[in-house]
Amino acid sequence: MHAAAPCPCGRTAAAPARKPPAVLAYADCCGRWHAGPLHLQAPDAESLMRSRYSAFVLGLHDYLLQTWHPDTRPTELAPDEPGLQWLGLDVRQHKPLDATHAMVEFVARCKLNGRAQRLHERSRFERGAAGRWFYMDALAD
Repeated sequence: MHAAAPCPCGRTAAAPARKPPAVLAYADCCGRWHAGPLHLQAPDAESLMRSRYSAFVLGLHDYLLQTWHPDTRPTELAPDEPGLQWLGLDVRQHKPLDATHAMVEFVARCKLNGRAQRLHERSRFERGAAGRWFYMDALAD
């Protein structure tokens, strides 16, 4: 993905009054967690969740596995479904629970073979001893 392209996660920058917020460039948003000196260093659970969504969009399976907690991580990820197209992300809530645990509620929209779908999830995240955030799992409703 080109560094100046809008980030797939859709995070916006603060905008001056009366101007619509602009989506951050990939390099200034999730791209910095995907590669480079800040690789794997998302500062909070929401940033990690957004970077994982962008990794799904971009097919960065290694990043997804590296940011999955070792206790719940699968050994491998299935290949993307042919015809899968990610359409957008809506982060509904980022709730820090304590210094090392957080919950992020989101809706991810996609199309699979022309059919619109939504993934609504409340995900648990944990910060490890080295300060890195990890995706744990989805909370059951």
